[in-house]
Amino acid sequence: VQPSAVKAAAQRLHLPVWQPESVNTAEAVARLREMGPEFIVVVAFGQILKPEVLAIPQRGCVNVHFSLLPKYRGAAPVHWALMRGERETGITIMLMDEGMDTGPILLQRLEPIRPEDDAGSLEARLAALAPPLLLEALQGLRQGTLCPRPQDHSQATYAPRLRKEDLELDWRRPALALANQVRGLAPQPGAFTSFRGERLKIFRAEPLLPQEEKGLEGRRRENPGTVVEADPRQGFVVQCGEGWLRVLEVQPEGGRRMSAAEFLRGRGHFSAGERLGPSP
Repeated sequence: VQPSAVKAAAQRLHLPVWQPESVNTAEAVARLREMGPEFIVVVAFGQILKPEVLAIPQRGCVNVHFSLLPKYRGAAPVHWALMRGERETGITIMLMDEGMDTGPILLQRLEPIRPEDDAGSLEARLAALAPPLLLEALQGLRQGTLCPRPQDHSQATYAPRLRKEDLELDWRRPALALANQVRGLAPQPGAFTSFRGERLKIFRAEPLLPQEEKGLEGRRRENPGTVVEADPRQGFVVQCGEGWLRVLEVQPEGGRRMSAAEFLRGRGHFSAGERLGPSP
């Protein structure tokens, strides 16, 4: 098992590492109290801290969250911001309370979402922005120059943990929504459909531009999920509930990630009229 980046860094710096299964057990709470921390800092931590833990640090428990709270509270804020077509997101440094991402805000930093972003690239950029913002927040709390402000709970939206049904492409949806779903789930866990009874992951896709759509407007409308173009140089185009989606990068079941053009070249009998989805 590979150690987390935090554990690896701590080991390089010869800092003690302690990994309890739960921070909320009586033993863990007692040990934290013995440490007497000034702060507890949480980043992408999968456990809810009980009141006994929240009360331990002298200056509070601080969370780094990858959204502009109160938007996208929950476990998967980067994925859902992309899947819902947001044009911007950001980082929130907040004081923790007993709720899920409901505590008062210390600092925020807005980050535009670029057209070429997927969850991997956006998360990496936010991760690079987070450390200096966290240090600024901790220094502000220590010096008494930072005033926490409550969230407007009426504006809250949610980013729940991803389920299997969130990953499967429903070709009855508009092409733009499907493209956002693909980028929001790439590179992990990956959006998928089915092709000839096997799972086909899709990592990059884009709606056809208006000038590209003109070449298809005269054709008979196909059922959503039907491949309307298959070009071994460019990939393939799928009919959606609204518009068409050009698929650019895929991974067949049991295979490696590859361009859609390469996928087609390996399947000489793949042609327009093929059907994608639903999953078996």
